[in-house]
Amino acid sequence: MTHATPTTGVAAEHTADTPAVSLRLDDVTLEVGDGAGKVRALDQVNLEVRRGELVAVIGPSGAGKSSLLAVSGALAAPTSGRVTVLGRDLGPLSGRRERGALARFRREHLGFVFQSGNLIPALTAADQLRLAHRLAHRRGRSRDFDPAPLLAAVGMSHRAGSRPGQLSGGERQRVGIARALVNDPGLLLVDAPTAALDRARSQDIVALLAEQCHGKQIAAVMVTHDHDVLHHCDRVLEMVDGRLSPVEG
Repeated sequence: MTHATPTTGVAAEHTADTPAVSLRLDDVTLEVGDGAGKVRALDQVNLEVRRGELVAVIGPSGAGKSSLLAVSGALAAPTSGRVTVLGRDLGPLSGRRERGALARFRREHLGFVFQSGNLIPALTAADQLRLAHRLAHRRGRSRDFDPAPLLAAVGMSHRAGSRPGQLSGGERQRVGIARALVNDPGLLLVDAPTAALDRARSQDIVALLAEQCHGKQIAAVMVTHDHDVLHHCDRVLEMVDGRLSPVEG
C-alpha cells in the first residue's frame, strides 16, 4: 500500500521556515547490548518524511520499530549514519555536553504520542496541555497560553476539566494528541496509538492524526500493528529485522 503525499491543507507556520523534508535518516544503524548479546536493532535504514505526510510503519514485534522512533525523536543516538530533523543534523548534539541542547530541541520542535495517552492522572485535560506548554517554553516565552483551541481541534472542549480516570481510552488519546501539538511541532512521532482501542475508536484517532498532520503540515511517523487504519496514511513501510521497505498494493 502506497499513497501520494497530500498537497492540501498548508499551514503557514510549516511552509516558510520548515524544510520540505522534516525527517531524514541516512544509512542509520543502531546496535544495542554488548558482546555476544549485541543486537542490530536498525540496519542501514534510509528514510525521508516530508511536511504534511503521515507515514505508518508496520512489522512484527522486535523488528526495530521502537528503535526507529527513538532515533528519529533524538532519544537514542545511532551507532552510525546520520539523522536530520527539521534541517538540523542531530549528530553534533549527541555528545554528553550537548544533552541539554538536545532535550531543549525535543521539547521545542518534536511531538510524541504514546500508547493510551500516557497522561498524568492528577491533571485535567486542560492542565495536561498547560504543563506541556510550560515545559516547552521554559525560557518564559508566551506565558498566556490558552488550551481551549487545541482541545477544540481534537473534539475535547467538553472534557477540559476531566482527569484521565474520567475519560475513555479514545478520549485519553485525543488529549494526548492535543498535548503533542502544544509546541507546534515540525515532527510528530506516534507509538501504537490504537493498541488499547476498539475498531471504531481506532479509526477516529488515526483519522484525527491524519487531519492534524495534513492541516498543520506536520510530518509524522506512526508505528502500528493495526492494519485496519492504514488507509488514513500517506505511505506504509514495513520493518523486518531492522530494515525498512515500502508496502505495495
